[in-house]
Amino acid sequence: MKKIISALLIFIFMFGFAACGTENKVETSTAAPVAAEQDNSSVDVDLTQLSSTMVYSEVYNMMTTPENYIGKVVKMSGDFALYSNEAQNYYACVIADATACCQQGLEFVLTGDKKYPDDYPKVNDKITVTGVFETYYEGENRYCHLVDASLAA
Repeated sequence: MKKIISALLIFIFMFGFAACGTENKVETSTAAPVAAEQDNSSVDVDLTQLSSTMVYSEVYNMMTTPENYIGKVVKMSGDFALYSNEAQNYYACVIADATACCQQGLEFVLTGDKKYPDDYPKVNDKITVTGVFETYYEGENRYCHLVDASLAA
């Protein structure tokens, strides 16, 4: 059962990354670094204030049109997820739609020199993450993530 759940989480996690597309331009943010503790006045996109259907829709929109969000401070709540490969770990905040049939996740990179598992919650714990939305490339694939992120349980 754990293998099925793990495989499903990996599939969902990678689908969210793949939705960013594969354009060949480099995108960087000119936004100032985000402080470790965010206040709501500095948040551009606060997904914690939306219904589950709207959050799912907005995260889907972020994955399909990331250029509209680059450099914006995003705050979201969901479940902590971890994806590991041989090279590194990827951490994400995953949310489900209102019927809990579909999930979207957004990778995040915490500010500072954090180590897993010491500085991270347990998989499936409820979290709130705030960070600056950016894209990056691994090979020809473009991915979306929040950088300079802070985490609240």
